[in-house]
Amino acid sequence: MKTLILRYLLVGVTALSLSPTAFAQEPAGAHLSMELNAAQSEEQSCKLSFLVINGRGSDILKAVFETVLFDAQGQVDRLTLFDFGALPAGRPRVRQFVVSGTRCEYLGQILFNGVNTCEAEDMDATACESGLQLNSRTTIKVTG
Repeated sequence: MKTLILRYLLVGVTALSLSPTAFAQEPAGAHLSMELNAAQSEEQSCKLSFLVINGRGSDILKAVFETVLFDAQGQVDRLTLFDFGALPAGRPRVRQFVVSGTRCEYLGQILFNGVNTCEAEDMDATACESGLQLNSRTTIKVTG
């Protein structure tokens, strides 16, 4: 009986060693970090500056997020797309978006509602969403 169990274990270990990519996972703690770093009112618009760090092991070629902007009273102001473009692995990037028709002090929250487009090397389509870390250095709350 012990011989049979050892044989099955050996077959299992051999199968795992022959196909490492089938069981490959991202390193522990790998994530995509987005921080709303600044929000500046300009006449009747708000310029949002995001600091983005791709902590995954591969480049993200294109990342577009569906976002919902809420006013200071918590009501939906608009639904829009933020195109963060290419996000190279391990390199910080700043992306800016101008929201016309509203000043920053009237925005209360930005909700990352989902991923519209995610193209990534050596990663599946969830690379832009799983482990997404959101933060804000402004009075505008960022959630997802």
